[in-house]
Amino acid sequence: MNRRAYLQSLVAAGAVGTAGCLRTAGSEPTTTTEEGPQFRIQTVTMELEVPWGTAFAPDGDLYLTERPGRVQRVVSESNRQELVADLTDTVAARGEGGLLGLAFHPDDSDLAYTYQTYEGDGGLANRVVRHRVSEDFARESIILDGIPASSIHDGGRIAFGPDGALYVTTGDASRGDLAQDRESLAGKVLRLTPEGEPHPDNPFGNAVFTYGHRNPQGLAWRDGTLFVTEHGPSTDDEINLLEAGNNYGWPQAKGPTEGDKFTDPIAAYTPTIAPGSAAFYRGPVSDWEGDFFFGTLAGTHLHRVRINDRNEVVEQERLLDGKYGRLRTVFTGPDDHLYVTTSNRDGRGTPAPQDDRVLRIQPV
Repeated sequence: MNRRAYLQSLVAAGAVGTAGCLRTAGSEPTTTTEEGPQFRIQTVTMELEVPWGTAFAPDGDLYLTERPGRVQRVVSESNRQELVADLTDTVAARGEGGLLGLAFHPDDSDLAYTYQTYEGDGGLANRVVRHRVSEDFARESIILDGIPASSIHDGGRIAFGPDGALYVTTGDASRGDLAQDRESLAGKVLRLTPEGEPHPDNPFGNAVFTYGHRNPQGLAWRDGTLFVTEHGPSTDDEINLLEAGNNYGWPQAKGPTEGDKFTDPIAAYTPTIAPGSAAFYRGPVSDWEGDFFFGTLAGTHLHRVRINDRNEVVEQERLLDGKYGRLRTVFTGPDDHLYVTTSNRDGRGTPAPQDDRVLRIQPV
């Protein structure tokens, strides 16, 4: 992008539409609002332990991974929470690693994919596993293995794109040099077939789609274009627009740069807010239509970004600022409402008695 046109570290506006209190699942919430769109917050489920990956099944049930190694299901009609699978004996929940991303096969809802950290013969590693949902998430196959892992910077978000490919974010595993090595799986966004093979349109003949990433943890598409959120070091968290084969600079560069060697982010945040997800909104709140949302861990707010047709950030806003602590995964449901998970039991937050929770944002 044009560096002179770059909108560096836009200052977000104050929170609006915050809820007065929460409900336990099944009760009615009480709502107070200020300026802007009016909405209420409902608790869908609670008492989770670091919910990370989220995916709705075709029947409307919500599946969640918990970082220690469990898969939970929230039944759509009752909000009843059920333990589907306990994978704690095969998952290594070390620091930021564990059972992370979750996605359903777009054409076969009995196949689910998870991103997980495990203890191998050579130490910690990450892998992408395919499961049979009808068999209590029994492992069907390991479709990609050997992703470098560490107690920090494990990436972990997985999602199927509009092209039917599986996209996987990987962190640099605390080794920044790996992000620039196109033969390494670390510090990348990968693009795979559903069977785990490198996508035939990838730029380097391997699984790598883009490189030069530090710790990307959000994937979302608009009109076929992929946007990613990424954790910076002490400065420059980023929103990046991804194009196949591009180099996003880490560790040589962070934030906007001079010259054309690296692809600049469309927004950067200093001080850092730790964006943990990404979603575009298509729902009943007309003022948010088409806006980009992500949860923030250090920022402890829900972040709304308006991106125009030229892929420039033109407006930003903080919602739920400090109300629910650390917010990680933002996603939309089959009801078109916006959902967000808290992450206060991850060792870096201050959990409330109901934490961790899944919250639903609905217009009044």
